Amino acid sequence: MRGRLAPSPTGYMHLGNIWSFLLCWLAVRSRGGTLVLRMEDIDPDRSRPEYADGIMRDLAWLGLDWDEGPDVGGPYGPYVQCERYDRYAAVLEAWQREGHVYPCFCTRKELRALASAPHAEDCGPAYPGLCLHMTGVQREAMVAQGRRAALRLHWPEGEIVFDDLFHGRQSMTWEACGGDFAVRRSDGVFAYQLAVAVDDADQRITQVVRGDDILHCTPRQIVLHRLLGVQPPTYAHVPLVHDHEGARLAKRHRHFEVFRMRESGVLPEAIIGYLACRAGLQTECAPARPEMFIHSFRLEDVPRAPVVLEADIADRLLKLSASARCSGR
Repeated sequence: MRGRLAPSPTGYMHLGNIWSFLLCWLAVRSRGGTLVLRMEDIDPDRSRPEYADGIMRDLAWLGLDWDEGPDVGGPYGPYVQCERYDRYAAVLEAWQREGHVYPCFCTRKELRALASAPHAEDCGPAYPGLCLHMTGVQREAMVAQGRRAALRLHWPEGEIVFDDLFHGRQSMTWEACGGDFAVRRSDGVFAYQLAVAVDDADQRITQVVRGDDILHCTPRQIVLHRLLGVQPPTYAHVPLVHDHEGARLAKRHRHFEVFRMRESGVLPEAIIGYLACRAGLQTECAPARPEMFIHSFRLEDVPRAPVVLEADIADRLLKLSASARCSGR
């Protein structure tokens, strides 16, 4: 078994990230598997080296270790996406020769107009294949006008079906998945979907545990795995963490960041113990380390409902930290 922690260094980690990473870590460690750490810095505008450093520091502080990664290497590196651009380019070149991808000259303004048209949601895919059947002459004319092309992937086959551990059997048509989607932007930036699928295939990932906000992306990634000629991983999309008002935790909100909690005096045992309690791994919120749950963990036993943080979560974590100090944990 091979699993992966795949954070995006576009901000510092918060409790929601740690929740899914803890479940992923336990799912791998409980089965004696190999854990890969991969930095998904495919977004050049938002990714920062200081965020990547902070993520690794937070994971190590919490006791969530890894076997392969940017700092320790491994047989399937590089483990940083910005160092894998040549690999993504080679895949797209092969798919262009095989006719799986095609240039799309639609501008963002044109695409926004399509998305905002009356009843656009009811008229099929978000992208209706406007550039799919362009002739070579038409494409040359677009280039002559100074237009740069994105690359879109076309998949003419039927429904995409897969089983998710938390959500059961999933079946979506290509149109329901958004139709032909961009695998490379017009500015040359590779799409997240492409990079993730290629990386998972190249790094022999067999199980993906991640937040259920990514569930809708999974059919696209399964198609990409098929084009790569490999078996896709099994998937488990776990419930998300929300604040006490019901808002999903996000890096842009900059709340419940792990490094800030550490600076305030919260101990790693408090965070792990709290999340373990919410995952049903212990009956009460007591300080804990991740390795305490390796032998008893079963991913299928994790509650299906979203985790809603209490309004006084900061105080709770500080009290747990005081308890850990008193007990010597």
